[in-house]
Parts: sequence; structure tokens; C-alpha cells
Amino acid sequence: MKRPLRRELMFQLVETSRLMRTYVDQRAREHGTTRAQWGVLARLRRQEGLNQAALAEQMDLQPISLARLLDRLQHQGLIERRENPADRRAYLLYLSPTGRRLVDDLDEVRGTIAHELLGSVGDEAILSALDTLGAIREQIRPQRADDKTQQPLSAGRMA
Repeated sequence: MKRPLRRELMFQLVETSRLMRTYVDQRAREHGTTRAQWGVLARLRRQEGLNQAALAEQMDLQPISLARLLDRLQHQGLIERRENPADRRAYLLYLSPTGRRLVDDLDEVRGTIAHELLGSVGDEAILSALDTLGAIREQIRPQRADDKTQQPLSAGRMA
């Protein structure tokens, strides 16, 4: 039995996303990093000087999970935590020269991956897919904002 078109698209998006994450994880490991670390390094290159809270929000990560990632990146000499002159309790995050070289090298890997996975896909199909993904993201954003404003019930309260 054939699935309804929209359900099939959602299934294919989820399955393709899972396969791509696994593929990128493997490629990242070949370069001594993880997909998560790669994401942090790439984000910091675009916006150096962020604090941990802002970076966690942008990457949709729990602050404690990001803190562990940042600890590993700092231990590897890939990022620097610098004091924030405006808030002595917070640190600002910067790439180290080694981290910058790694993320620059990973750009070439990103290009290779894009060619490997999308090389045979025409530009019109890619543009159509980008439009579709953008529309889906726009549907998700308001729902996520609503979820964030909902406070969990405490143990003593009933719904």
C-alpha cells in the first residue's frame, strides 16, 4: 500500500537525515573530530565572540551538553575561552589558530560531501528542495516557540 504523499515526504526526510548524519559523522572522524564539534567550530567561525548561552541557543543544544563539547574543544586546543569584559561570570568563545585551520580544512570536506551526495541532482531540483525545506522550517518555528513558553508542571500540580 502506498503512503500518502506528505507522510512519504516526512518519512524520506527523517530517513535521509539519519543517513546523512551517519555519513558526515564518519567523514568527520576521518579528520579527527565529530559532527557536533565540526558544527561548533563552523558556528564560531561565523560568529566569534559568542558566549556559551548564545551559542547553545543558536545550536539548539542544552547548555550542559555544549559545555562538555567546549571543554573537549578547548582541551584539544581548537577554541579559546576569553573573559567577557562586560560580564566577569561569562566567557566569550573564539577559534584558536589550530581550530581555524581545522574548520577551513573541513570546508573542503563539506564541498566533497555535497558533490558526492548531490552531484547528480540538478539545480532546479535542489532549488525546489530548498523551498520545501524552508516552508517546513517556517511551520516548525512557531510550534517550537510555543513549546518553549510552556512551563512544565511541577510534581505537586495537576493539569
